[in-house]
Amino acid sequence: MNFNPAGIIEELAATTQKLAKGYETLKAIDEVDVATTAKELVWQRDKISMYHYIRETPAKCKTPVLVSFAMLNRHDVLDLQPDRSLMKRLLDEGLDIYIMDWGYHNKSDRYLTMEDYIDGYLNDAVDFVRKSNKVDKIHKMGICQGGTFSMIYASLYPEKLKSLTTYVAPYDFSTNNCMLYRWTKHVDVDAMVDQLGTVPGEMIDQAFGFLKPSMGITKYLGVMDSLEDKDKLMNFLRMEQWKSDLPAIPGEMYRKYIKDLFRDNKLIKGEMELGGRKVDLKNMTVPFLNVYATDDNIIPNESTLPIMDAIGSKDKKNYPFPGGHIGVFVGGKSQKELAPAVARWVTEKG
Repeated sequence: MNFNPAGIIEELAATTQKLAKGYETLKAIDEVDVATTAKELVWQRDKISMYHYIRETPAKCKTPVLVSFAMLNRHDVLDLQPDRSLMKRLLDEGLDIYIMDWGYHNKSDRYLTMEDYIDGYLNDAVDFVRKSNKVDKIHKMGICQGGTFSMIYASLYPEKLKSLTTYVAPYDFSTNNCMLYRWTKHVDVDAMVDQLGTVPGEMIDQAFGFLKPSMGITKYLGVMDSLEDKDKLMNFLRMEQWKSDLPAIPGEMYRKYIKDLFRDNKLIKGEMELGGRKVDLKNMTVPFLNVYATDDNIIPNESTLPIMDAIGSKDKKNYPFPGGHIGVFVGGKSQKELAPAVARWVTEKG
């Protein structure tokens, strides 16, 4: 092994220069702005809100779309920045979009249940959009956990929906081909909820971190090459701001989510109940588009694909997207190919 002191000194000097220039770049950044596409607050219940994106031109699709994201992270990632915004691209493609904001919860919300969210807030929001637009049915989109909740909703209220599109959503929780799925089957969720009341987002995020333990180191090594480029640095900072914005999850909702879905797999088995009613996937008869990421390390494909045989819809289609979980909403290919394809599919449904 050759020891090259001159080479080490040269590398240290180059790194020091990068850090110095990076410091100057950071000083020139006043704030990290996300979710800048114009929207207005149109509905609110307790800590839950709904926004309507402002269009400059009439929508090509006359039926409005209601989007809901997972509760662990903020929906801002769907509108991270103008050139990486799933919401903006769908607007550009002619959709009329509303989006749910699940808000920030504290211990006073510990007793909110899955029924409160699906039968309550989500159903009330759907009814508001229907009434405001004078339509009987709307289009529904859900991402990740928001997709699972949307599927449950569509099984209970199919008469209110014209179509359902879900992105990277889990449905069959029997797989062990993912550490997250194995972990949730053994966690004592009752002790966790009884002790904490609301489950801190940071705790859940740590579990996701175990899926790729080296990612934390890799991303900071990678950003070294972007310190001099303000645009690239802003991309990094926006994503980091979104990842660190982790609302707490109401305990009772989380208890049912883990026990009924991850542990007992009741949804795909046809055994799940909500508010005393059976959630029968065969009642989900509306046109369905199932978007999944072929290289998803968070929601395995074997968790997403079984839904196609379980639902009652005759008009149903898989859309395999090459890439990972988050790339579905923020990747360049998502903006160029996926969003236009989804918008066309929704528009065709009327």
